[in-house]
Amino acid sequence: MTRFDSRGLPLSTPSDRAADRYRHGVDLLLSAWPGAAEVLDEAIAADPDFALAHAARARLHAIRAELAKARARIAAAEEIVARRGTERERSHVEILSLAINGHSAKALERALAHADIWPRDVLILSLPLGAFGLFAFSGMADHDQARVDLCERHARHFDADDWWFLTYRGWAHAENGNVALGRALTQRGYDLRRNNANAAHALSHAMYEGGAHDEAEKLIADWLPGYDRAGILHSHIAWHSALGALERGDPEQALAIYADYIQPSVTAGMPVNVVSDTASFLWRLKAYGHTVPAGLWEDAAAYSGGYFQKAGFAFADVHMALLAAATGDKAAVEERVKAQMELIEAGALAAGPVVPALCRAALAFAEEDYAGCVRLLEPVAAEVVRIGGSGAQREMIEDMLLLALMRSGEAVKARALLDRRLHRRPSPRDTRWHGLLAA
Repeated sequence: MTRFDSRGLPLSTPSDRAADRYRHGVDLLLSAWPGAAEVLDEAIAADPDFALAHAARARLHAIRAELAKARARIAAAEEIVARRGTERERSHVEILSLAINGHSAKALERALAHADIWPRDVLILSLPLGAFGLFAFSGMADHDQARVDLCERHARHFDADDWWFLTYRGWAHAENGNVALGRALTQRGYDLRRNNANAAHALSHAMYEGGAHDEAEKLIADWLPGYDRAGILHSHIAWHSALGALERGDPEQALAIYADYIQPSVTAGMPVNVVSDTASFLWRLKAYGHTVPAGLWEDAAAYSGGYFQKAGFAFADVHMALLAAATGDKAAVEERVKAQMELIEAGALAAGPVVPALCRAALAFAEEDYAGCVRLLEPVAAEVVRIGGSGAQREMIEDMLLLALMRSGEAVKARALLDRRLHRRPSPRDTRWHGLLAA
């Protein structure tokens, strides 16, 4: 008797329990919910030769930046699927192997081709999507549109109540500027499965992009207590709430959230989130005119010392440069920039020259060379999207340019930038800044 996954695709396992545990484990993985590792381990225990369960477990290790474990597990899946896998399963495992072993461009190419044949293979379709997906980190300037195009191309293959697809389709539209549609789709996905950190995260983004800051804070305050601190998005969703507090001019509340949920000593988040959330929050706090308590920059920099030391991961590079600049380690910024320039020369930095420009700009801002910061940022402002992440994460770079314009006397340019932002969505912070320029 053939067993199937949660979207009706056949599975090469003779075990009902293994198939059941796999379906449940993948749904937990796709909703960033605790317990996925243990449930997938149960699938493997029920059928040690179940290749896709090994592959999903490898994906979880990769998300946690446990690369040695991820590579060992995906190698086991490759050996098994070569013996007893279907064509889809062999392709599925191959794509995950490419992604885990650092061949991102090839993984993206193969994932898109795979989706054209098996669009309901959601673990593979999920790889290009999201703020940290293969599209976002491809170096493409139009990756927001590419996510929308991918979702719309395959929308007909999904049920109207598929919570996972609704969440990612909504996220794609909201990030690409169609906030009303994105929020409606994401709300539907959230309502169908509230135990879904990706939906709560995507919905808070849609609210943020629509200027509904109070609603986003209320959503997080109501939802977060039901999400275990072991959840990989727990601290990052709290980070959104801290940004909301900064938005309305409440640094004490923002710092309380940071202390309780975000700082490295209390979070179980993914390293890329911990590094980016700590660096960007502390940068915003200081840049907006508030005091960063003693030791917070140093604690964040100490945590980052265990990750992303090698240049080439554009999104991490920018946040590592922020940390180094803020702690006075000019040499670290210059060394990272030098390595990036070498990668560009070799054609090996997909995001291109925008990355060293942003790192240099972060250093100039930290040194209060605001005119120099403007000279570095203005020419690459339209290219910042290439580093990946979300619009909310990249907005920090726009804030850097805006504040550098204001502090270097470029009031006309600063006002024009603020006008564009306020036209896009309401913002108490931007309204305050606009008032300062008018005064």
